[in-house]
Amino acid sequence: MKIDNNVQHIRKNLNLTQGTLAQNIGVSRRTIVSIEKGNYTPSLMLAFQLAQALKTPLTDLFTINEEDEI
Repeated sequence: MKIDNNVQHIRKNLNLTQGTLAQNIGVSRRTIVSIEKGNYTPSLMLAFQLAQALKTPLTDLFTINEEDEI
């Protein structure tokens, strides 16, 4: 099972840089990069902060991909 995300897509649609988004929620730009690449799954609190900052429902940002399981 893997968690997929649409953070990069939604962030770009809002014309936000990774740095601006990071600053808005109090994390490093590297954290945003890692989340967007799927290398880091944010805590529930951070996921809610991202959803709020991106004005997007949490379920539109993150989805569970169960097809990766073998």
